[in-house]
Amino acid sequence: MQESVPGKKIDKQLTLPLRHALNMSIRNIKIRFGRSIIVTSSIILGIAFLMSILANNAFMAGILEKGPEHIKIALQQDIEEMKIRQIWLVSLSLLVCVVGIVNAMLMAVTERAREIGTMKCLGALDKYIVEIFLLESSMQGVIGSIIGVIFGFAASFIVYLLKYKGLVWSIFPTELLLKYSLFSILLGVIISVIGAIYPAYVSAKMEPAEAIRREV
Repeated sequence: MQESVPGKKIDKQLTLPLRHALNMSIRNIKIRFGRSIIVTSSIILGIAFLMSILANNAFMAGILEKGPEHIKIALQQDIEEMKIRQIWLVSLSLLVCVVGIVNAMLMAVTERAREIGTMKCLGALDKYIVEIFLLESSMQGVIGSIIGVIFGFAASFIVYLLKYKGLVWSIFPTELLLKYSLFSILLGVIISVIGAIYPAYVSAKMEPAEAIRREV
């Protein structure tokens, strides 16, 4: 039996493939579906708001390019003030989204303290624990962002359809909407990962013995 020497690193630790961490992340999402819904909902709301504003700007750009002259004049009067207000609103909504993700993930760390402690006692590396949390968050980010993009686009499209009716189809900015959709999905994933970094770090740095003793 090998004696442990203070200050000496443990020679044998679990080196598990990324695929195993991915499977563990999917399993955790299924088991803690309610907690996953909270994180995903934060992303959906933030990205839906962002996409609705971007889609609104895309439709405005289409009208300014192809629409009737009297509508162009009416839009140009308020466009600059509207953009400044939109930047502030989007920034605040995304900040709230990140805070919501961090809070939900920290609660998940508390709930899974014993599980994390057990894995670390079995030799799991800190990197492996971090991978599980970041993979979970990124998967929720992809799903939440796609749903948010759909909701945000639908809301903006309905508003413009009711306001301008058939004109919307003639100025429909397909290319610009696709760019904004991809941007929103990418941003949603980035935000979800950023929101999970601190909770992942906290979980990786937990002492195994203390984590196992913690009451949930």
